[in-house]
Amino acid sequence: MTDTPARKSLGRNTLVMAAGTGTSRVLGLVRNALLVAAIGVNAFAANAYDIANRLPNVMFAVLAAGVLNAVLVPQMVKAFQRPDGKRTVDRIVTIGGVLAFGVTVVATLTAQVWVLLYTDNWPPEMVALATAFSFWCIPQLFFYCLYTLLGEVLNSREQFGAFMWAPVLNNVVAIVGLIAYIAIFGQYVQAPSDAADLASLSEWTPGRIALLAGFATLGIAAQALILIIPLIKGGYRWKWQWRGPKGELAVVGTIAKWSLGAVLVEQVAVTLVTRVAASAGTEGGAAVAGNAAYFQALSLYLVPHSLITVSLVTAMYTAMARHAVNGDIPALRAGTSRGLRVTGVFTIFATVAMIVLAPLITRVALPSASAPVVSSVSQVMIAMLLGLVPLGATVLIKRLYFAFEDAKSIFYMHIPMGVVWVITAYAFKEFTGAQWWTVGVGLGMALSNWTGVLLRAGGLRKRLGGGGGRAVLRTHVRALIAALVAGGAGWLVLRVNPDAHAGTGWGAIIVAGILVVVAGTVMFIVYAAMLRILRVDEFDQALAPIKRKLGRK
Repeated sequence: MTDTPARKSLGRNTLVMAAGTGTSRVLGLVRNALLVAAIGVNAFAANAYDIANRLPNVMFAVLAAGVLNAVLVPQMVKAFQRPDGKRTVDRIVTIGGVLAFGVTVVATLTAQVWVLLYTDNWPPEMVALATAFSFWCIPQLFFYCLYTLLGEVLNSREQFGAFMWAPVLNNVVAIVGLIAYIAIFGQYVQAPSDAADLASLSEWTPGRIALLAGFATLGIAAQALILIIPLIKGGYRWKWQWRGPKGELAVVGTIAKWSLGAVLVEQVAVTLVTRVAASAGTEGGAAVAGNAAYFQALSLYLVPHSLITVSLVTAMYTAMARHAVNGDIPALRAGTSRGLRVTGVFTIFATVAMIVLAPLITRVALPSASAPVVSSVSQVMIAMLLGLVPLGATVLIKRLYFAFEDAKSIFYMHIPMGVVWVITAYAFKEFTGAQWWTVGVGLGMALSNWTGVLLRAGGLRKRLGGGGGRAVLRTHVRALIAALVAGGAGWLVLRVNPDAHAGTGWGAIIVAGILVVVAGTVMFIVYAAMLRILRVDEFDQALAPIKRKLGRK
């Protein structure tokens, strides 16, 4: 077996992954802007497509994110430390690939059942269109799983870059498809009434459906298959391996059982809150955010999380899994404290800055959207942003539980998280107007994140014999003070043109973009200065790899 590549620094690995994720996110914003230009946001066709494109992601969360992604890295790290470990890895990839293919076939054949599950009182025309989209979109599930399987092999060998850069290809393919769609069928035009919008669904021919949804699936396929190249170059060549020694994957099965249960609990909540957002989408009107608006808000909300938290945690996790395997608790404790402090410094600033800039960011990201649509999406995003800090922390803590091979605790923690999310969403549906229902879904997610991090942190502290809680809290409080001062400075800058987000046309978009850059720069400078005054060293530590790279250049 080829040796695992030489270990690189956390900062360098994080920088490489953040660069790939950042490029992918920028292209993702371009893709989403084109999607809105093609089919709108608060429109019946947009909501139908969103449900169809959501299904493979939901199924992937159950099949892969909850089982493969959480379980594979520790087991692959163990395997690659043994002389015969490649056979074990080959077996995991084989079984995982076959399972993913079988589930994908069954899910595709039952597409309409899934559409009905995630919608509420939709007219037959919308159900039919969403089902047609689903036949093209659900096959993405197999390629999502393949991407995860191959990517985790790369991660366990500390070849991080390709896994984070592969989505760039996905976005490029999707952008090409959307440009072709707009060139052939033209841009979306807001219907004068709900009846006219519903009637327009009859214009969706099989060819039009295939072009829009087919290119989306082609992009996911390209994202997965491109990983074969770095695997081969790195010395790993997969071989079919279905059987192995008895009990070889027993631990994988035990962990997978509980992690699958945890994700199923989470997805029950996702199903219920999606029905709330989907029902809001049928109320009509550009000002009422539905499930498609929720997706657009979620895409913007996840940008800082993907750039910083996911890259950092992915780079840290292989080493943490190794520490867990070797029983090095002090190293795990130190790494956990550092990770929570560094991610907190960035997520706290991102929360405040994005709340201040939310309407302008939405205007720039969705240039073809009307002012009511921009307002509806930004309101949902602001609600979500209240849970950005605990989201970053909970991702790291959850991975550590899996490093300890303890998925059972995660399962029990997901139950109150799901309950909080569902209760919040349905409370908004019961006691507020339709324009606030999807905002309630976003706020429920934020409260669920806080519930999860509090429960998980308490359990992890017991395992680690302490988690540096005082140092983490001290850093977070100081960062929050700095972020609030910076947010105030950004708000003052925006007083130059407080209604810039409400404008339409490229002139208004350019003005909004300039304000985002200027106010964002001012906030970043003020934040950095305040962190230095308050002696928060984690900011400089996180920026050290970038400073060294710029210094060399």
